[in-house]
Amino acid sequence: QVQLVESGGGLVQPGGSLRLSCTASGNIFSITSMGWYRQAPGKQRELVAIITSGGTNYADSVKGRFTISSDNDKNTAYLQMSSLKPEDTAVYYCNGNIQQRPTLVSYTYWGQGTQVTVSS
Repeated sequence: QVQLVESGGGLVQPGGSLRLSCTASGNIFSITSMGWYRQAPGKQRELVAIITSGGTNYADSVKGRFTISSDNDKNTAYLQMSSLKPEDTAVYYCNGNIQQRPTLVSYTYWGQGTQVTVSS
């Protein structure tokens, strides 16, 4: 079994910054990708950013403001969020596509979510 645990959410003023962390633990053989999604009240969950061995990808709404990175030794992904806007308010979920020991089968896992609120 594999678990994803997020941290770093909170309340921040418009224009401020936050960094989210997501750590994967358990029977991990390899991590193919890790990403961040968000879901605002009344809206569908949407991709924010994703990182693979091939690079990164961002939603147009966050390009130039958010940066996704990873520490492979720690099985951890980060989302550095800057120039935050009220419309960034949402629950942010970590997502990982992880190859599991001992079967080497890949599954998609989700974290429990962390609230980010951008408000003055």
